[in-house]
Amino acid sequence: MLVLFVGTGGFIGAILRYLVGTWVSSVSGSDGFPYGTLAINAIGCFLIGIIAGTAEARQPLSTEAQAFLVIGVLGGFTTFSAFGIDTIKLFRDGAYLASGTNVVLQIVLGLTAVGLGLSLVNWIHRFQSS
Repeated sequence: MLVLFVGTGGFIGAILRYLVGTWVSSVSGSDGFPYGTLAINAIGCFLIGIIAGTAEARQPLSTEAQAFLVIGVLGGFTTFSAFGIDTIKLFRDGAYLASGTNVVLQIVLGLTAVGLGLSLVNWIHRFQSS
């Protein structure tokens, strides 16, 4: 049964990845930098931070909800493989600065987004407890 939750979540996440990536790329222009991948990874990291923060606040998700959200939706939504190929393409095309910038931004924004998601949930939990 968990496989259905993962598969359904993955279906939704992949569609969201396509829609968000297409929209961000159209808004950001076509200078060759993978803004869509960057945005998707930052959003996915923020959401995983929220989910982890919720679990830490002793409001754990059911096994089914975790399978659906974390493995399915976020697994289908985030784009580490796209990050990898985007970075290598930039590097192969001689866009060394853009390639390095992509690596740094993906890591810094990703980790910052996870931290922000965790902090948001902790803040909400403290606010509700007082």
